[in-house]
Amino acid sequence: MLRRLVGAGAALALALPLGLSVAAPPTASAAEGDLKVALTSDIDTLNPFLAILASSTGILRFQYESLVQYGKDNEVVPGLASEWETSPDGKTWTFTIPEDRKWSDGEPLTAEDAVWTFDAVKGQEALQQANGGLVTNVAEVAAPDPQTLVMTLNSAQAANPGAELPIVPEHVWADVDAATYANDTDTVGSGPFVITSYAQSQSVELKANPNFWRGAPSISGITYVSYKSTDAAVQALRTSEVDVVSGLTPAQFQSLDGQDGITTNSGAGRRYQAMAINPGAVDAEGKPLGNGNPALKDKVLREAIMTAIDNQTLLDRVLQGLGKPGQTEVPSVYPAYFGFAPGATPRTFDPAKANQMLDDAGYTKGADGMRTDKSGKPLELRLMGRNSDPTHQQLAEFIQPWLRDIGIAVEVSMVTPNQVNDDSTLGKYDLYFTGWGIGPDPDFQLSINRCDSRPNADGSGSTSESNWCDPAFDELYDAQHAELDPTKRAELVKQAFTMIHEAAVNDVLYYADSLEAYRSDKFTNFTQQPQEGGVITGQNGYWGFYDATPVGAGDAVSGNPAGGTPGWVLPVGIAVVVVAAVGVVLGLRRRSTSAADRE
Repeated sequence: MLRRLVGAGAALALALPLGLSVAAPPTASAAEGDLKVALTSDIDTLNPFLAILASSTGILRFQYESLVQYGKDNEVVPGLASEWETSPDGKTWTFTIPEDRKWSDGEPLTAEDAVWTFDAVKGQEALQQANGGLVTNVAEVAAPDPQTLVMTLNSAQAANPGAELPIVPEHVWADVDAATYANDTDTVGSGPFVITSYAQSQSVELKANPNFWRGAPSISGITYVSYKSTDAAVQALRTSEVDVVSGLTPAQFQSLDGQDGITTNSGAGRRYQAMAINPGAVDAEGKPLGNGNPALKDKVLREAIMTAIDNQTLLDRVLQGLGKPGQTEVPSVYPAYFGFAPGATPRTFDPAKANQMLDDAGYTKGADGMRTDKSGKPLELRLMGRNSDPTHQQLAEFIQPWLRDIGIAVEVSMVTPNQVNDDSTLGKYDLYFTGWGIGPDPDFQLSINRCDSRPNADGSGSTSESNWCDPAFDELYDAQHAELDPTKRAELVKQAFTMIHEAAVNDVLYYADSLEAYRSDKFTNFTQQPQEGGVITGQNGYWGFYDATPVGAGDAVSGNPAGGTPGWVLPVGIAVVVVAAVGVVLGLRRRSTSAADRE
């Protein structure tokens, strides 16, 4: 069972097969031994301070490590730091960075690099776009010596504060304008691969980092090549022009199953697919934001809309059953936090009930069966999706007539991923399809629902998941954030996610399996995360491609000389789960640009 994620691909050179649409030039630059990955989603930027789209952050995970990483089974393992300890009050964390850590250019990697990175994000609003929430609780970071980093927090927190923030080299970034630096050629990093070149809408090339502390990868590099559609990427996989394709539709996935030289993987998804409803967006100062239909401020209307949508049918018909029914935003791959809090009532598909709710609330239905809002205007809504994700159009084809059945007219528009990201941030929508990759720790996903996560009027600053605000939720967030008892914290987390469900602002439709495929006649030893039933691409880390080995190059895989997760190899065909980021505190959201692309 293998599954999805979008990689990027490489390759091409000769005449393209019928139906193959590629935005990249011939890939003569892709060296022998490079893994070629198909990229079907937009890249917003390769600057780690600014990158929000999962397609971008997924590439940057290969280049920059955090102080701690998530291991092959989603456990916390060493990253730049080999060990860490906390004070009894939970407010002081001390990380040890070994002397053997080096940047890809051979310069020593020290605690001072981490201090510079944290201070840069804390001190410059322009650098808070992607990871500002990760430093909100950080009061001070200091390096008493090159191998020791001391982090003082404003308050104790359950999540490790060294997770997720990519540490950059001070000797590079201190000499540039970090807010405008493209970071797209001849870069310097600490992870297993570093970016050597980027051509917008064409390709991204990474080469193996010989100074990576776990050992150099077995492959020489990774070349991502942009394709206009997953259909084109699938054709490129069939003709061996790329080696990995992710973000597959069920039909594409099934068409590749059993093909010579190709292995498919359906891994347990760590993402949710939802339809968000604009509850009346406002900016960070509380002023109206965007152009959402004001009728949607009514919770009864939002609940009726969700009651009229048959999530099980969407799972069965759109995904062909390759996933699990939606509940809260936490997928079942994280059992500690999965499911509703005790006493919660899940919504069930009931058009008659939805119609009665609207009748009782005063939404009058005319002779044509269509309703008006409470001011007498036709109740018409806009539904936005991504034109890069075929499932969004399919979802809309079911939802549009279902809502018409309860008297609500819906205009559907499929636009570019970047436009969805921009318009949803600015509140320029009524309904839209969204999805987030959830990490092992739920703190970040909860944080983007806080009242103070709302963006500035121009969309800068923090971003909110659904532009929803409830002070009672903020109290629950603060409680789980500081609760160090795992059982008690899990209860608080479920209560918080259940509150989002009951607010009727984000209808979690399902948790899609991640569908992906690769050329097993050319590469082997892909590691999945988690190692049983997980995914290869889109991981919370770099394991999937780091352990990959060209066929015929032997089965040896780079080890882990400093402890943590060993570098063993799994047989081809196991699955891997993607682990998203854990946000330490409030922060910016990363919306998915495709079925597999929002962090």
